[in-house]
Order: sequence, then structure tokens, then C-alpha cells
Amino acid sequence: MLDPSSSEEESDEGLEEETRDVLAAVAGSQRAPPAPAREGRRDTPGRAGSGTARPRSPSPSVISEGREEPERQLDEEQDRRIRLQLYVFVVRCIAYPFNAKQPTDMARRQQKLNKQQLQLLKERFQAFLNGETQIVADEAFCNAVRSYYEVFLKSDRVARMVQSGGCSANDFREVFKKNIEKRVRSLPEIDGLSKETVLSSWIAKYDAIYRGEEDLCKQPNRMTLSAVSELILSKEQLYEMFQQILGIKKLEHQLLYNACQLDNADEQAAQIRRELDGRLQLAEKMAKERNFPKFIAKEMENMYIEELRSSVNLLMANLESLPVSKGGPEFKLQKLKRSQNSAFLDIGDENEIQLSKSDVVLSFTLEIVIMEVQGLKSVAPNRIVYCTMEVEGGEKLQTDQAEASRPQWGTQGDFTTTHPRPVVKIKLFTESTGVLALEDKELGRVILYPTSNSSKSADLHRMIVPKNSQDSDLKIKLAVRMDKPPHMKHSGYLYALGQKVWKRWKKRYFVLVQVSQYTFAMCSYREKKSEPQELMQLEGYTVDYTDPHPGLQGGQMFFNAVKEGDTVIFASDDEQDRILWVQAMYRATGQSYKPIPAVQTQKLNPKGGTLQADAQLYADRFQKHGMDEFISANPCKLDHAFLFRILQKQTLDHRLNDSYSCLGWFSPGQVFVLDEYCARYGVRGCHRHLCYLTELMEHSENGAVIDPTLLHYSFAFCASHVHGNRPDGIGTVSVEEKERFEEIKERLSFLLENQISHFRYCFPFGRPEGALKATLSLLERVLMKDIATPVPAEEVKKVVRKCLEKAALINYTRLTEYAKIEGPAEKETETMSQATPARKLEEVLHLAELCIEVLQQNEEHHAEAFAWWPDLLAEHAEKFWALFTVDMDTALEAQPQDSWDSFPLFQLLNNFLRNDTLLCNGKFHKHLQEIFVPLVVRYVDLMESSIAQSIHRGFEQETWQPVNNGSATSEDLFWKLDALQMFVLDLHWPEQEFAQHLEQRLKLMASDMIEACVKRTRAAFELKLQKANKTTDLRIPASVCTMFNVLVDAKKQSTKLCALDGGQECYSQWQQYHSKIDDLIDNTIKEIVSLLVSKFVAVLEGVLSKLSRYDEGTFFSSILSFTVKAAAKYVDVPKPGMDLADTYIMFVRQNQDILREKVNEEMYIEKLFDQWYSNSMKVICVWLADRLDLQLHIYQLKTLIKIVKKTYRDFRLQGVLEGTLNSKTYDTVHRRLTVEETTASVSEGGGLQGITMKDSDEEEEA
Repeated sequence: MLDPSSSEEESDEGLEEETRDVLAAVAGSQRAPPAPAREGRRDTPGRAGSGTARPRSPSPSVISEGREEPERQLDEEQDRRIRLQLYVFVVRCIAYPFNAKQPTDMARRQQKLNKQQLQLLKERFQAFLNGETQIVADEAFCNAVRSYYEVFLKSDRVARMVQSGGCSANDFREVFKKNIEKRVRSLPEIDGLSKETVLSSWIAKYDAIYRGEEDLCKQPNRMTLSAVSELILSKEQLYEMFQQILGIKKLEHQLLYNACQLDNADEQAAQIRRELDGRLQLAEKMAKERNFPKFIAKEMENMYIEELRSSVNLLMANLESLPVSKGGPEFKLQKLKRSQNSAFLDIGDENEIQLSKSDVVLSFTLEIVIMEVQGLKSVAPNRIVYCTMEVEGGEKLQTDQAEASRPQWGTQGDFTTTHPRPVVKIKLFTESTGVLALEDKELGRVILYPTSNSSKSADLHRMIVPKNSQDSDLKIKLAVRMDKPPHMKHSGYLYALGQKVWKRWKKRYFVLVQVSQYTFAMCSYREKKSEPQELMQLEGYTVDYTDPHPGLQGGQMFFNAVKEGDTVIFASDDEQDRILWVQAMYRATGQSYKPIPAVQTQKLNPKGGTLQADAQLYADRFQKHGMDEFISANPCKLDHAFLFRILQKQTLDHRLNDSYSCLGWFSPGQVFVLDEYCARYGVRGCHRHLCYLTELMEHSENGAVIDPTLLHYSFAFCASHVHGNRPDGIGTVSVEEKERFEEIKERLSFLLENQISHFRYCFPFGRPEGALKATLSLLERVLMKDIATPVPAEEVKKVVRKCLEKAALINYTRLTEYAKIEGPAEKETETMSQATPARKLEEVLHLAELCIEVLQQNEEHHAEAFAWWPDLLAEHAEKFWALFTVDMDTALEAQPQDSWDSFPLFQLLNNFLRNDTLLCNGKFHKHLQEIFVPLVVRYVDLMESSIAQSIHRGFEQETWQPVNNGSATSEDLFWKLDALQMFVLDLHWPEQEFAQHLEQRLKLMASDMIEACVKRTRAAFELKLQKANKTTDLRIPASVCTMFNVLVDAKKQSTKLCALDGGQECYSQWQQYHSKIDDLIDNTIKEIVSLLVSKFVAVLEGVLSKLSRYDEGTFFSSILSFTVKAAAKYVDVPKPGMDLADTYIMFVRQNQDILREKVNEEMYIEKLFDQWYSNSMKVICVWLADRLDLQLHIYQLKTLIKIVKKTYRDFRLQGVLEGTLNSKTYDTVHRRLTVEETTASVSEGGGLQGITMKDSDEEEEA
């Protein structure tokens, strides 16, 4: 055993106790309320040398400064030592994991965007919109990009999300994709071009804009550690990662790596076995002393001990299930059957599993390389020689042939054997030349007894030659390499003496064999034997150095293996061999006590001094000891709950600061190390997740984006643990765990409610995807009283309603700050109060646009998360609009009376509200209607009065100049009526009753106004027509045509302005009134047509009255005929009556052209011409009927023939139908004139001068 007087031992024990004290002190400071002087240390654990001196007070004293500096240095030194100790445990977990592995099924995290990349992205999209790129795009894509740039990229919420590290390039792409999907769906279908093709094309163009012109050429060639953190990491990469996490220097890592022998799997497995044994002993001690943590129930104390034992048993089983070494495929792991609870607790003989000799059979590989033979003289130089080689009991191999003058080969032979001490025979032969020789002649041989410790280099060996051989100095150069199997931990010659085995003190060949992770055997072998002669299982033994035993002859350096009832003494020939044996057996026994040779009490181990010197050379000036205090610290005596809390906090800080948008999820390598640490060092799962929840919530409160699903996982684990509903059965729950859980539950509830209240800013544009929905789900879980009883739906709804009410206030407050409506500064408030009404209205209109945009974004990005409570989202919107109502009412009250500039505000808000099924006719919508109903009614009243006055003034001053389809007054009237109706229609008044009232009132107003217009126009028409003369000089004035057009246009406008669009009942009620205005217009037009026709017929009557002077038997007729005849003898007298006919024909034609050109409606022109023609024929017919008994004067006949024929032709050209042209009246006139023409031709003898009623006449056209 150890010498109590060893000074180095005392020093080391003191180091271990000092380390424990430091860890316990820091752990206590973490759990207890921190003292003010220690706050700086607690805030920055794990960052060596990063602490800075505290700021000086305004009046620092020399004493306070003197105290502060050493205290800070002490904090830094304690922090450094904690991190070094923690790093030792971490690297051991990495070096030899036996519980966890790096998960391969974790979701791959995307690279996060930083502020510089966001700015670059904005510049690239701005360049595209400015046309500075080579990307060809249509207008629709440009509009989509512009909307994306203005709404998303320039949003301050996106900038905050990027700053918090929760935004990746994939998030930006998904937002754009969602935006364009909505746009593309609204586009019309195009033949041959599917919308999926358009989407793919737009996404490709987006990617091109996103990448810019740098493409892939500027990507770095070498990936940094943070860039590969999402991959499966090697051990070296894991070492490097946790050096960064814990702030460990490279030199410190190298020192610890070498001192901990991390590359030695046997040492690591032995360390694990010692740790597990220590944990079992600690559990037994706790059970014996009844020193338990405080549990929520007394009966959990015994359960806790069983938990500890069960967890250690599980670790032992995991370790046992590992192959002894990855390099030994031939060695099959011996699985020993043990009972679950007592197998690893009681190590007595009664439970010991006895090994058979066949369990420790080894397999060796031998390589024999024959190089050359020296001193061969008995054979002629040209003779052929060769060598054979064999391992006794195996096959024989032969080298190539060589001449005796140069006996060199370099041939290798490979053998396998199960003998730890094989016999190797090498023989040299020459070919026999004799005819009768059956075998070749043997020239020499050598017999070797190699072991796994033998030299593997090529050596010369003297050969045994036959008697009388001339080759007395024959040597052979060869190398024998015997590989050590992976489960053969050490071998060599030792003297041994035991009570049960090796009962005689003599030298034997020993092999230390590892059968499994927990089973080792010390075996002695004889030559050419595969099974050991004797063996001893090392389980339960303790190995240590001893002093020489005088009574035992042989062996120089002694050590022993002691167990209750048995002691085995060993001795080696030198000190180094003894040290190697003791180290190998120390690893195999799993004992907690570390043997130290008496001659080396000044050192902890043979290499410890060098490591300590190196550590001392590079350590901080506050470090008084080397790394050995951290290496030799007993893990069972340290507070791993506290250490793991530091490790997890530092790992999470590192993870959130790497290049991935992790949202709080660890990388596969980090998960692996943390899992391994918890399993190996017994960190309770509840403690782990409670610490994780605390850190995640702290980061979330500080602005980091944390995945609520991750919070849900950890919270569900803790809840199931605390409420005793774990899947693996009821476990022990400490009072501290329950108190911390309740505290975290309350804090988490507050955090979730705060996030839901700030959902627009915590989850901007629905990013991270599904996070808001997961947050609501987690809130429901947090509100549960226990793990099994679901929370009532109304209670969840009540909490969500409260959050959304807060959200409305938060969203509107931030929106008004953004819109500069409400500001925190008093000057802004004063400026707002002094603003002009127009300015106030403009700002409220802008604010309304922003409010609508906010609610549209809520619907687009967040409505799915609130799908369970759509009414709550509607209540949120109503609360939001209620806040807007205050600003809106203030601005509207400031407007002057009879100001209509506020109607665009109503249209904007109403168009949004009426299309929302939940907000339509809601509280705000009704308030909006109540405000604008008086304005609309007042506006319609004033417009009605204004229109009536404009009609009165307009017709008084009307010049009847043609303007578009009528006169200036009529055009202005119809435009105003139409504009007023369109304005009211565009209001889309949501209340059906008032909307119908407005429509009916406007239709009635239009009817009244059109009626007034028609009556005033008719009066003006009659007045104008009365002033016109009745001679053939009459030409219809343009003003008369304009009046006619006004009436025609009124007819058209009445159909649009006076007809209701309502249902059948409404239409039937209105039809009676609407028919009055139609009848009025139709009758007025008929009267005007009649007046015109009467005027035209009056002209014809005047012409006929002139012809009446030529009636037969009148005095004037005889005088006129005589005068014309007498004058015709001397001069050329014009044809009598032709001027009158031509003048009338010209009158008819020109008025027809005027009417055709200036009257707009063809239908009424045709009616006018029909009536004009018919009345003209009637007048002529009546005139002829009055002269039925008289013969027409030749001049009368000629004039009437021409008038009738030209009238017929002209009206036929104007489109008068044949039925009207060839009426009975016309036939009567035509027959009379034909008879008169015949009579005149007989009596006058050609007096008609070619004028005839026949259609074939060739009379001259006037």
C-alpha cells in the first residue's frame, strides 16, 4: 500500500481536495443567490482571459482597487480551472464513447444570413429593378420583385431577424416563393404555358438575382469548422470544436491529450471501469449513510439508489457490449450472462463467472522474412540452394532458388498459430545431384522461439550444421515478426507464486488476456500449447508494488495481486518490465487505487514529471500546479450537474454564434458529446433539460430566434418526469427539480404569451416556418396542470385572446411610430396638433393603408397558426381598428364642414372590410358607416341642389352649340348624374337597406333632372321653331338639331341613370315611375318630330299656294298666260314654274342633309323622313283633290310633276321604305298627274317640254 509519509502523495491529495473545493464553491455560487462581487464571473463562464477589470467608481480608493484586481484574477483562475477540468471529461467522452453516437437523422440547418449579406442582397435586387443586370424578365415578374423588395427586404422586422441570427437564405427564398404563387394563381391561363412552368422560371430568376454575378467562383475553397458542424465530425474535429467552446489553448489540449493517453483505448476503457466502480461505491456509501438529496416523497430514497445502480449497470452492459478492439476480427466477444442488479455490485467468489481454458485461446500472425545466408563454403558456387520455414504444427514454406555464390532471397512467409510460444524452424538445403538421391541435402538449420515481445528487426542467427560440415560459421539473416492480438494486453516472463494457482515459485510465460470489457485473465503458457496451462481471472483483485521477498529465489522486482482469501506474488527481472505489468493489470482490475512504485514516490507516473514541467512552462502565472490535478481528479467526487450546466451553456452560446441558423438545435457532434457526458457521468435527464430550457429562454428573451418545437421537447420531458409519467416508468423527483420546473413553467408561460403578443415581430412573415403554430401548441401544453389532464379549450382561448389584445396595441403602436402619426417626443405631438386638416387627413389615409397591409400580412402569414380560433383573430383585428378609430375620428373632426376629401378614406377601408367575412359589418365597420352616413346624405343633397341650379342657369344661358352628344348644359348634367351615381356605387355601401335607399334616391333625382332638361329643351325648341320662316329659304338651324340631340341623348341616359339594378320586387316598384320619364321623352320627341314636319309641310303649302294662282278660270291665270305668250315672241322666256319647283327641291334636299348630318339618332331621322314624306304627299293629294274638276295649268302640272318625282326619289335615297313611298296617297297623286300629263300632251302638243311622270324621262336636273 501507499506510504503515508510520501510528500508528493499528500500534495496530490491536497490538489484533488482543492479542485473539489473550487468546483463546490462555484457550484454553490451558481445555485445560491450570487454575491455582488461574483456577478462578473457568473456572467462569463468558460472564457479564459476574456474578463476585464470592472469600471471604477466615481471616487475609487486605493484599498478598493487593491481588493478588486486580486478578486478578478481569482475569478479568472477558478473559471479556467473549471473549464480545464470540464475539458478533461469531454475529451474522454470523445476518445472512447460507449453510450452515444452522432445522430444522422437530424434536420440539416441552413446557413444564416448576416447584416452585410442582407445589405448586399438589397443592392442586388435594387440593381435588378433599376435595369442594371442582364436578367431578362417580364413586367409581372418585375412587379413581384418590387413588392418583395419593398415589403420584405426593406422591412425592419426582417433586419431584426437577421440580426438575431434566425434567418437563412432558404427563408428568403420561401417567402418569395409563397408571394409569387399567390400572384401566378391570379394570372390568366395561357395556352401552352402552365403556371408551374412560370413558377419554376421565376424561381430560377430569383436565384440568379440572389447570387448576383459572383456565381460560384468566390466561394472559399476550405470549409471552416463551423461550416462543417452539420456533418458527422471526426474525433480531431470534435476536439477542436470543444477547445473553442471551452476556451482551451492548443498547448493545453496537447498536454491533456498525452497525459490522458486518449489514443490508448485500453487506458480509456480502464478509466471508464474505474469511474463506474467509483459510482457504485458512492451509491453504496449513500445508501449506508442515508445521505440523500431531498425528494418529494420519502419512498423515493430507495428508488434513487436503485436508479443509480441501474444506470451504472446499463453503462457496464454498454461497455461490455463493445468489441474489445476493432482490430481483432478472429476474436469473438465472450458475452457473459449476469443478473441485472447484482452482477456488477457483488464481486465475491459465489457470483464470479469462471472462465474455461478455451475462452482464452489466442490467434497470432507470424511473418518470417529470410534475407540471406553467410559463411556457406561447403557447396560449389554454382550449386542451387534454398530455404524452408515452418511453424511447428503448421505448413511448410520454401524460398526461391538461389546460387550458392549469392544466397540471398528476401522471401516472406506468413503463418497463423494459436500458440503464444510457437517453435519456428528454418532449414537450408541444396539440390542433390546424385541419380539415386531422393531428398535434397540439408546444409543447416535454426530453431527460434519468438514471442510477441521479441525483436522484429532482421538479425543473424547461427545455424546448426551436420557433423563434419565445412560450414562451421554458417549464419542466416532473418526477421520474425509475431503480431500481438488486440485482446492480448501484455505478455512476458514472470516468476509467480499463488495459493490457488501457480503454487510453485518458478519462471513462466504469462499473457494478460482481455476476454470482454469487464473480464481479464492472467494466463501462463507452455511452448507449443494453444491453451493456457493455468489461468486466473483478475476481477476483484488489486495489484500493487511490493518489496522483495527474501525467501524466494529468482526475480528482482516484485509486485502482487491481492484478493480476499488469495494473494499472488509476481516478480520480473527489471524495473521497467514490472512497471509495464503493473500498469496493464491496473487497467484490467478496474481498481480505484493507483499503484505507485516505492522508488518513484516523487512522481505520479513515469511520464508525469515531463507533462507537469510542460504545463508549468505554458500555464498562467496563477496556476501553481500542472495538468495532473485535472487528470487524476476523481469524477465521482465532482458536481457533474454544475459542470454539465456550464458545458451546455457554453456549447449553446457557441452554437448560436456559428454560421448556421440553428434556432437553438445543437449540431450532431455536440448532441453526441452532451449525450455521452450525461450517460457517463450520471447527469440526470431532468436536470439537463431544465438547464437547456433556462438557457434557451434566456437567449429568446435576449432576442435570439429559438425553435418552439425544441422548447416543447425539453418541457415535455421535464413535465413527464416531474409528474411521474415517464415512458420508462416512474422515476425519482427531487424537490429542487420540481421547484425549478415550476419556476421555469411560469417563466416559459410568460415568454410564450409575450411571443404571441409580439407574433408579428417574433415570427415575421411566418418565419421560422410553423414556429407560431408550435408556440401556440406549446402554450397549451404549458397551461396543463399535469401531464395527463388536457387543459380546457376555453382557458387556452382566454389566454390567446389576452395575448392578441396586447398584440393589437403593440402592432398599432409600432405602426403609428413608423407612420409618424404618434411619436414619443412632445414636439411631434405638438406638430401633429398644429397640422392642417388636409395634412391630418393625408396622414390618416396613409396610416389606414399601413393598417390594411398589416392585417393582410397577418392573414397571409399567421392566420393558419390561429386556425383553431378564427374569431380571436377577428377580435384582434377589431381591437386594432378600435385603436385606429381614435386617430381617424380626430382627423375627421378637424375637417371643415362640407369637405368631401375624406371619402377616399371610406372607400379604402370599406373595400377591405367588406371583403373580409369576419370584419364585414363588424364593430369598426359599423362605426365607419355611422360616421360617413351623414356625409354621404349631405353630399347627395348638395349635389342634387347643385345639379338643379346648374340646369336652371345652364338653360337660361344655353347657346345650343353642339357639344358631344348634346349641348353644354345637357352634357354637364348627364356627366354629373353619372359621376354621382358612380361615386355612390364605388362606395359599395355594406348595409343593404341604405345602399338601396341611396340607389333609389339617385335614380329618382336623375329622373327629375332629366325631366326638367327635356321640358326646358322642348320649350326652347318650340320657341326656336316659331321664329323660323315658312318659305323655301328655311334651313333647319344647328341649334334645333342640338335640341333634338339633347332629347335623343336624354333617352339613352335615362336607361342608364334611371333604371334600378335591384331585384324583381324593387324593379316592379320602380317600373311605374321609370315609365313616366320614358313616356315623357318619347312623347316629347314625337311632338318635336311633328313640329318639324309641320314646319316643312307649311313650306310645301306655301309653294302650292303660289301654284294656285294658275288655277283654271281665274283672272290672274289668263293674264299670266297671255303675257308669257306675247313675250315669248320677242325674247327667250324661262320655263314657267321651274324656279319654284327647283327652289322647293333644294329646300328639301338641304334640310335632309342637315338633319342627316347633325342629328345623332338614325331611328328618329327615319321616322321624321317617313312622316315628312307622308304629310307632303297628303298635302299634294288634298291640293289636287280640290282641283278635281279643273284641268291643271301646264305650269302647275310641270311643277307638281317635278316636285313629286324629286321628292319620291330623294326620300327613297334617304332610306324611306317602299311601303311608305308607294302609299295610296302617292298612287292617287301619281295617277292624277299622269292623266293630266296625257291631257296636256294632246292639247298642248309637246308643251310639257320633256317633263313627264315616266321614270325614263331625261329631263335636266335642276
